[in-house]
Amino acid sequence: MRPAALVTGARRGIGRATCAALAARGFDVVGADLEAEGAAETEAAVAAAGGAFRFLAADVAATAAHGALVDAAWAAFGGLECLVNNAGVGALARGDLLDVSEASFDRCLGVNARGAFFLAQAVARRMLSADAPARGKRSLLFVSSANAFMPAVERGEYCVSKAAASMAAKLFAIRLADAGIAVHEIRPGVIRTDMTAAVADRYTARIEAGLSPIRRWGEAEEVGRAIAALAAGDIPFTTGDAFHIDGGLHLHRL
Repeated sequence: MRPAALVTGARRGIGRATCAALAARGFDVVGADLEAEGAAETEAAVAAAGGAFRFLAADVAATAAHGALVDAAWAAFGGLECLVNNAGVGALARGDLLDVSEASFDRCLGVNARGAFFLAQAVARRMLSADAPARGKRSLLFVSSANAFMPAVERGEYCVSKAAASMAAKLFAIRLADAGIAVHEIRPGVIRTDMTAAVADRYTARIEAGLSPIRRWGEAEEVGRAIAALAAGDIPFTTGDAFHIDGGLHLHRL
């Protein structure tokens, strides 16, 4: 039997690209998202890559429903070998750090950190249960951001939430290492997605001016392929590490 993965935020962007990349590496995929719009396109991408796909409507921030989500995802293909915590939200509005609202802060933390943490907890518990199948490498992946360590004061709440997700990945890596479950953090840089469309002109100019050593936008498919390689176990002697898919954005330069 093929291994299976649960990918949150699966209906577009990095989520869709990850689903397709995982399918190409031999996974069947359960995709979860707030709404079904775009899920058919994700299913088609997974099918084209040779995998089966199931869609589940779910709000990652609704932690009380995580048990039902994991049960449904587990039942879809008889188990889970991989969780990709990809679902994420940005600040309600970019602006002065002194004007950040509690609503925007709580929204970012609720999805990007709290939701990701407790979904990882629920999946890890199930992976450690007696009915867990043995169909390949097992892993949890947290999609954070370059903003996990690079401050952007116009969206401080987002940065805080991604820094929290980064620490969660390290904590789960230590806790699950003895069980053979690897945990990885993916830090995308400036990636061309629907979420970045609103600031495309601004970032294009900065990229062309040398924001990152590789002077172009990153593509969602490049992030997806990195996630799939880790999930497939291509880099076996690592856990808790952060993988920068950012064109060198993270490099300090004089």
